[in-house]
Amino acid sequence: MTASKQLQKFTRDDVAKHNKVDDLWVIIDAKVYDLTRFKNLHPGGAAVLLDDDIAGQDATDAFYGLHRHEILERPQYQRLQIGYIDGEKSSIQSRGGAAISKVPFAEPTWLAEGYHSPYYKESHRRLQKAFRGFVDDVIYPDAQAREEDGKRPSLEVIHKMTELNLHAMRTGPGKHLNGLTLMGGIVKPEEFDYFHELIIVQEITRCGARGYGDGLQSGAIIGLPPVLNFGSPELKARIVPEVFSGKKFICLAISEAFAGSDVFGLKTTATKTEDGRHWLITGTKKWITNGHFADYFTVACKTEDGFTVILVERGEGTSYSSAAGTAYVTFDNVKVPVENTLGPEGGGIFVILSNFNHERWVMAATSARSQRGIVEECLKWINQRKAFGKPLASQAVIRSKVAAMIARVESVQSWLENITHQMNNMSYEEQAKRLAGQVALLKMYATQTAQDTARDAVQIFGGRGITRTGMGRFVEHYHRTIAFDALLGGAEDVLGDLGVRQALRSMPPNARL
Repeated sequence: MTASKQLQKFTRDDVAKHNKVDDLWVIIDAKVYDLTRFKNLHPGGAAVLLDDDIAGQDATDAFYGLHRHEILERPQYQRLQIGYIDGEKSSIQSRGGAAISKVPFAEPTWLAEGYHSPYYKESHRRLQKAFRGFVDDVIYPDAQAREEDGKRPSLEVIHKMTELNLHAMRTGPGKHLNGLTLMGGIVKPEEFDYFHELIIVQEITRCGARGYGDGLQSGAIIGLPPVLNFGSPELKARIVPEVFSGKKFICLAISEAFAGSDVFGLKTTATKTEDGRHWLITGTKKWITNGHFADYFTVACKTEDGFTVILVERGEGTSYSSAAGTAYVTFDNVKVPVENTLGPEGGGIFVILSNFNHERWVMAATSARSQRGIVEECLKWINQRKAFGKPLASQAVIRSKVAAMIARVESVQSWLENITHQMNNMSYEEQAKRLAGQVALLKMYATQTAQDTARDAVQIFGGRGITRTGMGRFVEHYHRTIAFDALLGGAEDVLGDLGVRQALRSMPPNARL
C-alpha cells in the first residue's frame, strides 16, 4: 500500500451496504477491501465473492480457509484495502520482526515462553534474535523466489552474509573465527560454540525451501572442514579467506555412480607424477551439492596406499553436467600439486569419516527444524479449517496424528541438543571416536520420523497437501523433498548399522544376561 493512501474508518453496518455486483466490499481481519474492480480477476471467479456470506460481510474465516496470509501482503492486493473497522484491530500477524511464534511446539522448547534449557546462554539468545531478523528480511524472500525459478541463491544474499561473517560461523567453532566480528559483534569468536551454529542452521531451515537451503553455501559446510582441519597452513591461508568472503565456492566430492554410502567402493583414482610433485586425478563424482558453481572440490580418491583426500581447483580437465539435476563432475587426468593433499596420504578414510559427523549433525538439525515447521503448519490448519461443520481439530483421528508429529519432533530435538552438548565438550578427534555412531543413529531417526510426519501432514491437508501453491504449499514441498534427507550423508539402513556396530565394539567382554 502506498504511504500516501488515506485509509478511512468504517462501521460494520457501513460495509454491509456494499454488497452488490457493482459495489462490493468485504472485511478481512478488521480491514476493509473494495473488490468491485477485482471481482472479475478473482482466480475463483466472481460468484464466490458475491455469495451472501461474503459480499458486505466479514469474510475472515472464509478467506483463511482458502488462502495464506501472505496473499494479503502482496502489493496488488494491499492496494485493494480502503480502510478498517472503527474500534477494531487486526489480530493476524505477518512474518518478520524476529518474532517468536506463539503456536505451541512451533519453536524449540528453549525459545518457548516460560520454558528453560541448560544449554543456551544469553549469547545464544542474542544471536537467535538478530539472525532470525536477518533471515526473515534478507534470506526468506530470496529463498521463495529462487525455489520457484530454480536459480542459485542471489549473490547479493551471499555478500550480505559475508558482511556478518556468517559463512565462517556456519563451519562451526574453531580457530578460523579468531579476529572476526561475528554477526556485528553479537557473539565473540571465543564463545561461539556448536549451539550457536545449531541456531544458524535451524533458523535458515525455517525458510521451508529445501533446494535453496542446499544451494546457500551448503557445499562449504561439508567441503571446507577438511581444509580447515587437515590442510597445510599455506593452503588454508589461500583458500579459506576466499570462501569466507563469498568470492569463491567449494564443495565436497565423494559420492559416485559406483559408490554412494559404500565409501570403500570409490573408483576415482589419484596417481603421482614421476617427479612426485603432482597428483593426476581421473574419475567421476555424482550428486555433488554446489558442484555446478564450485571453484574448489574436496575430492576423495583411491591411491596406491588406500584413500587420500585432495583439494582440486576447477580448471582444465574438470567439468560438470547439470543433466542429472545435481552436479555430475568429471576429472580427466587433472593435475594437482601434492601440497593440496588434505591429511596424510593413504589416511583419507579418517578425513572422510570424521567429516561425516559434522555433515550428518547438520542434516539432523535441519530435519528437526523442518519437522517443527510442518507441525506449526498443521496446528494452524486444523485450528482454522472446518470440515463437516466443525474445525478439523475436533476430530480425534486428526489430533492423534498431530500428537505423534509433536512427539517425534521433540524427541529428535532433545537427542540433537544432547549430542550438541557432547560436541562442545569433546575435541575433534574425540568426536570422531565417540560420536560417529550416535550421530549416525540420530540422523537415521530424524529422517525416518520426518517421513512419517510428511505422510501425516499430507493426510491432514488433503488435496492441498499435494498442491504446489496455496495453503498446503510448504507441506507439498516438504513431502516432495523429504526423501533427499533420508539419503544424503548415508542411507538410513547404512547409518543404523554403523551405530549398532560402533556400540558392539564398545561392549564389555564380561557383559551377560
